[in-house]
Amino acid sequence: MSSSTDASSVTTTPWMRRPAAELLGLLARLILGITYLVAGVIKIQQLEQTRMDTRAFRILPYDVANLWGTFMPFLEIVLGVLLIAGLLTRMTAVVGGLLMIAFIIGIVSVWARGIVIQCGCFGHSGSLPTTAAYKWDLLRDIGLLICALWLVLWPRTRVSADRALWG
Repeated sequence: MSSSTDASSVTTTPWMRRPAAELLGLLARLILGITYLVAGVIKIQQLEQTRMDTRAFRILPYDVANLWGTFMPFLEIVLGVLLIAGLLTRMTAVVGGLLMIAFIIGIVSVWARGIVIQCGCFGHSGSLPTTAAYKWDLLRDIGLLICALWLVLWPRTRVSADRALWG
């Protein structure tokens, strides 16, 4: 009896070879990837506003918030492109999932402290929402986190650069 396992049995279970599972993986990848790409492009176009929105959470020190507000949109674009292409999907989903957890923590934090801010998730509209908007932001981010978790567990789909490159 061999102690080594076949690599294909580790990454793909019989259930994952079903078309519905392949479609779910593709949808999760595209939903998360397009969301990151769109959010990043919008934030880059309003980079100073993105920095201000990041500072408004009052979690990070001023200079760190400015640095994060500058870096984050570029990270989101890279994650979006990689996910849409299906390249390095598991690693990208891990980073994307951690980013979603950070966003969820940020929203919960301002909501719990009674701070009303424009989260800046998809740019800045110029008007402040009510705290009721936070529940929709949280539901969206939890849904995106679920997409990331799916991709961490089952990263390969038929239509992906990972599949084309590594089988």
